[in-house]
Amino acid sequence: MKFTLEIIRIIIIFGLLGFIFSKAVMFIYSSIGIQLDNHYGGIIAGISIIISIFVLYRNKLQFSGFYKSDKNVKLSKPVSIFLFSISIIMLIIAPYLP
Repeated sequence: MKFTLEIIRIIIIFGLLGFIFSKAVMFIYSSIGIQLDNHYGGIIAGISIIISIFVLYRNKLQFSGFYKSDKNVKLSKPVSIFLFSISIIMLIIAPYLP
């Protein structure tokens, strides 16, 4: 039962934070005059947001949920930095894709 509640919690977290992050990214893009009109740019921006939420979940949010286990461990610092850097790079290049 706790596992099911945790899965529902993960879906809600990713959905809610994904919506908030995507609106924030679109606001930042529009405030500097960039329109994300292309299809690939939107996909790349979405993937980068999912990666960012994944890092946030694995390093912070998984420890406050319903499911407690010894298998719940943080991502290592190099992996966290690498994934977050890739996410930022993807956000930077997203508007310039064809």
